[in-house]
Amino acid sequence: MILPNQLTVLRIILSPIFLIFFMSEDVLLKQLAFIVFVIASLTDWYDGWLARKFNYITEWGKFLDPTADKILTSCAFIGFVVIDVLELWMVIIILVRDFLMTGLRIYADYKNYSFKTSNLAKWKTFFQMAFLDYLLLIYTLMTFESLYKNNIGLFNTLTDKDFVYFTMLAITFFTLITGIFYLYQNRNLIKGIFTIENK
Repeated sequence: MILPNQLTVLRIILSPIFLIFFMSEDVLLKQLAFIVFVIASLTDWYDGWLARKFNYITEWGKFLDPTADKILTSCAFIGFVVIDVLELWMVIIILVRDFLMTGLRIYADYKNYSFKTSNLAKWKTFFQMAFLDYLLLIYTLMTFESLYKNNIGLFNTLTDKDFVYFTMLAITFFTLITGIFYLYQNRNLIKGIFTIENK
């Protein structure tokens, strides 16, 4: 297995480890969860860089890489739902959209079809990851007791429920719109794939 695919597998392995640490009652494990998430995120960037630079592009990688990304972000979203920071219905919309589009793209690749992608999807991923990084950083810093006690007002502002709710709402809406746009942009190709399948 080539290095980019190894890094992708590592990202998949780190995802549940992150979630277990994040949900732990142990403060140290909560803090380590942030480090695990950062490492997992870096493997995403690095394996993509390696694949482009050295043309390490495989059919297995095409399937595994987007799946690993969705598993990592899903674990983070689910973790924040469990601790009552994010709304479940918003996370469900994001997860259904992301896994549906990923599955569709993987199936198209398997059938030797190439779906059009857009910058909107890249921005969608960027906004999701940026928001998750923000939340993880703030909630990790809050586990340092002295830091939190000396800056309660600041942390209350940074974790304001309305701010978190409406930011997540905007990300959910944008994610849904990109999914609809993706389906519309590739509507003829999707129709062609399933028409062939039904013959």
